[in-house]
Amino acid sequence: MKRRDFIRNISLSALGALLPLKVFAFDNNKARVTLRPSGERGFADHGWLKTKHSFSFANYRDPKHMGFKNLRVINQDIVVPLEGFPTHPHTDMEIVTYVLSGEVKHKDTLGNSTIIKRGEIQKMTAGTGIQHSEYNSSSLQDVHFLQIWIEPSLEGIQPIYEQKAIDGFGKEGLICVASEAARKGGLYLNAKADIFRGKFSEKTSATYRSSREGSVWIQVISGSVTVGKVLAQSGDGLRIEKGSKLHLQAGAGTEFLLFDLA
Repeated sequence: MKRRDFIRNISLSALGALLPLKVFAFDNNKARVTLRPSGERGFADHGWLKTKHSFSFANYRDPKHMGFKNLRVINQDIVVPLEGFPTHPHTDMEIVTYVLSGEVKHKDTLGNSTIIKRGEIQKMTAGTGIQHSEYNSSSLQDVHFLQIWIEPSLEGIQPIYEQKAIDGFGKEGLICVASEAARKGGLYLNAKADIFRGKFSEKTSATYRSSREGSVWIQVISGSVTVGKVLAQSGDGLRIEKGSKLHLQAGAGTEFLLFDLA
């Protein structure tokens, strides 16, 4: 695909209705847990970009995977040195960047020019409109990151850019990296969503209590996470419904993002 066509496609935040998915297991509290295998995600290789889509995006269209609640996009992107996404527009979307390795060079029409590193979190409230570019700042190594879109609570507000080092990034356990109106800490989200980073160096059991209706998505970055009898490994996602209290089993060397959604 030509780069101009790719950028045009990603600037559109087309929405679609969710269709029922096969339920694989139930947690002890009757949570419905569904595995989204890494190998079944959409995939594209544009040369300068290799990308995997958990939900429909650009030329990847799957009516069974249009998003989950207000979580619209999770893309796992690898960009080669000195390449990236040229300037393109967004409106009315919360856009989060989470770096896995390397560094992302960001510029936008609000006047921001920054480098996003591992251990930092970036968020744009697109609102009435923002244009930005994201490039690999290195001439030597690839940059690997997650691009996340969440539908906003309020539309038509002024655009906002935020970036910060994640408090307690090296610590074990669950850390809030962004939340609705920053009520739980982390960056401010104009969305009914809270995002937690989980890190466990050793095999560990953990409990998470949803503050909403128990709609949770877990995206595994490394290691493994088991909820109920469903095992998710690197690149997999877990769609969880009615999971007001979740019992997680994390394998050694595990990192994941947990989204508590409405």
